[in-house]
Amino acid sequence: MRVSTVTLALCLTLASCTGTDSGRVPRVVDDARLVGAGADLDNWLTYGRTYAEQRFSPLSQISEATVARLGLSWYADMRSLRGMEATPLVVDGTLYVTSAWSFIHAFDAATGEPMWTYDPGVDRAHARFVCCDVVNRGPAYYKGRVYAGTLDGRLVAVDAETGELAWEVQTTPENSAYSVTGAARVFENSAYSVTGAARVFDGKVLIGNSGAEFGVRGYVSAYDAESGALIWRTYTVPGDPADGQETEWLEWAAETWSGEWWKAGGGGTAWDAIVYDPELELVYIGVGNGSPWYERIRSPGGGDNLFLSSILAVRITDGEYVWHYQTTPGDNWDYTATQPLMLADLEIDGRGRKVIMQAPKNGFFYVIDRETGEFISGEAFAQVTWATGLTPEGRPIENPVARDLTGGVHVAPGPAGSHSWHPMSFHPETGLVYFPVMEHSILHAVNDAWDYDARTENIGGDWEYDGPTAGTPTVSTGHLVAWDPVGQREAWRVEHPDPLSGGTLATAGGLVFQGRGDGQLRAYRASDGHLLWGFQNETGIAAPPITFQVDGVQHLAVLAGWGGPDVLFNDPKGIGGGRTGPGRLLVFKLDGEATLPPPVPEPGPIPVPTFTVAATPAEVDEGATLYNNFCISCHGADAVSGGITPDLRRATEAVHQTFSDIVLGGVRAPLGMPPFDDLLTEEDVRRIQAYILSRARESASSSP
Repeated sequence: MRVSTVTLALCLTLASCTGTDSGRVPRVVDDARLVGAGADLDNWLTYGRTYAEQRFSPLSQISEATVARLGLSWYADMRSLRGMEATPLVVDGTLYVTSAWSFIHAFDAATGEPMWTYDPGVDRAHARFVCCDVVNRGPAYYKGRVYAGTLDGRLVAVDAETGELAWEVQTTPENSAYSVTGAARVFENSAYSVTGAARVFDGKVLIGNSGAEFGVRGYVSAYDAESGALIWRTYTVPGDPADGQETEWLEWAAETWSGEWWKAGGGGTAWDAIVYDPELELVYIGVGNGSPWYERIRSPGGGDNLFLSSILAVRITDGEYVWHYQTTPGDNWDYTATQPLMLADLEIDGRGRKVIMQAPKNGFFYVIDRETGEFISGEAFAQVTWATGLTPEGRPIENPVARDLTGGVHVAPGPAGSHSWHPMSFHPETGLVYFPVMEHSILHAVNDAWDYDARTENIGGDWEYDGPTAGTPTVSTGHLVAWDPVGQREAWRVEHPDPLSGGTLATAGGLVFQGRGDGQLRAYRASDGHLLWGFQNETGIAAPPITFQVDGVQHLAVLAGWGGPDVLFNDPKGIGGGRTGPGRLLVFKLDGEATLPPPVPEPGPIPVPTFTVAATPAEVDEGATLYNNFCISCHGADAVSGGITPDLRRATEAVHQTFSDIVLGGVRAPLGMPPFDDLLTEEDVRRIQAYILSRARESASSSP
């Protein structure tokens, strides 16, 4: 059986692990309690604390006046260096959180005593079907069960008291092996994965999926929370016209596409934002990028390509279309609209409006009427060169050079987006929205002479292009922004040392909390961004903090663990270059006195390898090409690891002696290194090994 449940009898590595019997009795978390989560001061019951996902807490014990006393209460080792992106839940004294490889953990929220850990048994080889690290953004809770999506596309329901599996369902087609056409990776079956947080609305568990980089068709599924039975499934892009579209509204969406888009799936995966308005009974879905990225390859006759890069509103009862708003028509730059969606009631121009707000990848902050989908306002919150602004109807005024991509064109923002999945928060007293912003660009290039395969990890020909370019590259920087959504202007900002940083939390204590790539967890005054408190962690923090109260004591919790595609690739621009190290759950309270263990020592210089592989210079060059095709996305550019996977330049004699067994035989698959025997030959492996050894010698000779 691929599922195993481990009930922990011993504590994980904890600063405090005593445990107390407080007599706390868990209450049923049903629909009424989830709808009323805003009035529940003690708990954090759903992903964004409430269905509005404003990530604002009314707790004020930790405040401007007291935050200087904030100290570590306890911590737990997540037993992984991989990215930690989840939002924990706290339900009546128990904290639930997910980690890398879709593990689910339960702790006593006050003491950190481990209760259980559930391992869904994800095959580590599935990492080959994932563009952006083996992360999970969090669980959902409903009527005594914890729900989470798994990397391999399952949805699991686990008993909240015991950690035992109640049911599981495969939400995506099961993946098969992929093959190689020239240098391209081609997937024989749809390469879906699930990294986003599950949500429970109206007795239904909703889950989306990922995989647009590999050629899939996106959709969102709703399952019965009690039984796991599928209730409805809503596709976000049209399918093969020969098969007929599932709904009438997908029929007219298909009219905005051209060519044979369905052969590459079309994309449009809903890999993160899914929110719910129980009063309107509407679910709002953030829809992702196209597959392939570039419209002239995906839809050569042009068109808006609905519902790519859109906010899609559907009925909770049956998933049927109500309205949509498209942020980036005919997406051409990986500008997903899967970024956090936030509901609020704002007074705009003297009129009360029920709005949905989003700061998606494309660099514009949007305020949309959530009843009708009407565009209210939008302004750029970062450097934008793909468009010069928005029309009164909210359609982007595009830069034609960025659309055409003749030759090489530097376009801002780059594909990581001005703002990505990192949650934002809203403070009702200041009226400001707080979120991390990244300034960067990328060189896009499309050449009709290049051999594209629409079902491979496709970003066009950016890496091959060496001709003339248009536009100016952007120096990558990052900052925390406080944004006025009514005035559509920046109120204040705090500059960061790394372009990427974590999600935010706002509290009634007048505070905004955020983690950074250098490991700093900070508290700022919500009104003006003045720094009030900081904590130095060994590892970068991308996940958002939460706050909760147990037995009258307010706590702050956040997952720490730097990761993601920029870290794995070890982007030479420095994007994502934060501090890597042990993944941890950190929990704080006033006057907390726990301490972390000493940091892991920095590695020394690259050693001169003693192992040799007979290879000509030409074979080493071939090995470099093979490495870039199959190894770079995990082990880093130029064989320099970003820190969350082994640096192959440091491979020992024993590793080199078993190199083929590792790469082809899968002897380290349980550790996350899948076998590549379906893609590579012994000769390929020898050439890759020769290239890695050459890089080790180069690095050793240049070390001080």
